[in-house]
Amino acid sequence: MEDRQEQLRSERIGTLLLKFSIPAIVGMLVNALYNIVDRIFIGQGVDAFAITGIGVVFPIMTIIMAFGMLVGIGSTSLISIRLGEKRQDEAEHILGNAFILLVIVSLAITFFGLIFIDPLLLIFGASPDTIGYAKDYIIIILYGTIFNALGFGLNNIIRAEGNPKAAMLTMLLGAIINTVLDPIFIFVFDMGVKGAAYATVIGQLANTIYVLSYFNSKRSILKLHKKNMKLSKEIIIGIFSIGMSPFAMQLAASVVQLLSNNALKIYGGDLAIGAMSIISSAVTIFFMPIFGINQGAQPIIGYNYGAKQYDRVKHAMKLAVGAATVISLIGFISVQVFPQAIIRIFNNDSELIRIGTHGIRIYLAMMPIIGFQIVSANYFQAIGKAKISMFLSLLRQVTLLIPLLIILPPIFGLTGVWMSAPVSDFISVIITGIYVWRDMRKLDQEHALILAMQK
Repeated sequence: MEDRQEQLRSERIGTLLLKFSIPAIVGMLVNALYNIVDRIFIGQGVDAFAITGIGVVFPIMTIIMAFGMLVGIGSTSLISIRLGEKRQDEAEHILGNAFILLVIVSLAITFFGLIFIDPLLLIFGASPDTIGYAKDYIIIILYGTIFNALGFGLNNIIRAEGNPKAAMLTMLLGAIINTVLDPIFIFVFDMGVKGAAYATVIGQLANTIYVLSYFNSKRSILKLHKKNMKLSKEIIIGIFSIGMSPFAMQLAASVVQLLSNNALKIYGGDLAIGAMSIISSAVTIFFMPIFGINQGAQPIIGYNYGAKQYDRVKHAMKLAVGAATVISLIGFISVQVFPQAIIRIFNNDSELIRIGTHGIRIYLAMMPIIGFQIVSANYFQAIGKAKISMFLSLLRQVTLLIPLLIILPPIFGLTGVWMSAPVSDFISVIITGIYVWRDMRKLDQEHALILAMQK
């Protein structure tokens, strides 16, 4: 177990980033299969309006994920820093608090979600043709929220303590179960969208069982002890302050989806929402590797920042940005060259294909530069600068995007909805670059000061 921390401290950054990121990338891609596989089987096994129904509930699922990130990623950053500072007891206390917070938050989401389900679906763009599909799916998902939150939240902590392979296996287990059960429930048992939802929850349950068993085994550096589950105000504030950035980004994403769904409904109808649902799936496929790089880089950056090895922090940041940019370019080329093929994976409706092909090319027009922005926001989160991280994350997803979604559609119609994203991406990358340049200069100064003191 000490070897895991030693490798964070001294192993070559390139080797370390590969070692941590590849399992994280596989895990994130596999985790993305939950929603993507659901949409593929629903689109091919039910109809185009069923895909729209899933698109309607996507903002609610984003809210669920937001709370998982608030606790999971917030605690992960704190634990990485505490392990770098050789304070394992405090890291275990954070783990215990994270567990209890995930339970409390998930039960609250289930309770309030079920009470307000009908008005929520109408707000998020449901129509008489799609609300039945949306309600059948999201009610089951809400009952399984506790498994979603625990599996996702605690999985991040496994990676933070230096065991990315175990974290990958956790996500792989749930996704395989979901992928196997989806066609059985939808096609064999003719359960429609309910079958897809049950398959998702069962997969998440398997994740949770695996994660809890891990933290009670010899494989884990950190142990889940009952004594550490007594909530500490200081720890809660620490978790929430760091986790607020990804939380706010996800919560804001649900607001964006709300505005987007309603604009799509006005200017393109129900099928335009279905097209956006497919585009969101494509975005997930292409962005999950970048998020995997983020997850792989986070413990490396956080540990070495805590250990004051700033040269290693900079090197990890540069490699992460480079890898994310390569992935972004591959995704951009795929979208521009094969847009129809991507849409057809989900459904063969000709009108849906027409709308989706036009939309995906515009929506992801700035994809080559997005990787830099995503990695940079994660960098500030990893070093504990939560306010900057939150600002940069919200800049692209909210501060710029929401006004654009309000301004552009009345001028350009449906095309204006698609245009909002690339315009926001371009401006946010420029602003993010300024923040990164300033922080890299500061790291250089602090590194030089440390070297001077050592002499």
